[in-house]
Amino acid sequence: MRVISGSRKGFRLKAPKGLDTRPTQDRIKESLFNIIGKIHEESVVLDLFSGSGGIGIEFLSRGAKKSYFIDDSQESIKAINENLEKTSFKGQSEVYKNDVFRAVKVLGKNNITFDYIFMDPPYNKELEKKALKLICESQIINEDTLIIVEHGKGLVLEDFLFCLKKVDERNYGDTTVTFYIKNII
Repeated sequence: MRVISGSRKGFRLKAPKGLDTRPTQDRIKESLFNIIGKIHEESVVLDLFSGSGGIGIEFLSRGAKKSYFIDDSQESIKAINENLEKTSFKGQSEVYKNDVFRAVKVLGKNNITFDYIFMDPPYNKELEKKALKLICESQIINEDTLIIVEHGKGLVLEDFLFCLKKVDERNYGDTTVTFYIKNII
């Protein structure tokens, strides 16, 4: 697992020990960022169910201003902090060991909004829709926020879900990546 582009291209990242995590494969990561395109230098990113923090770090490497990392595993938090130290992105990051759902509520209460939200929850636990609903309710998105959900291919996420509209979906073997924006009526 490595940073695939930007200022920290080639840096190897550490995965959390002893966990059954699924770091986003490099080919999926590369495709994801090709779809997104250029990252604006003022972008603020939220990496939910962060694992190693690889996606948030990739956003920082490509020019994002700040990245928030949320995971409830102590081993994941340890790996994220080590990866941020290694890549020298500690100063551009906020790392929280917390339940994702509780953390999203707190971010909303603090009026923090994001340009990109990436989530890769454990597969087959039905957390995707619950998280998307909470994202809408907590008002941490604006009309330009891109929400990216990595999930198992068997899960079907609707075209319109809560306050969101699906704008793209890609399959990579048994993994699907679905993209949402705020549905402005």
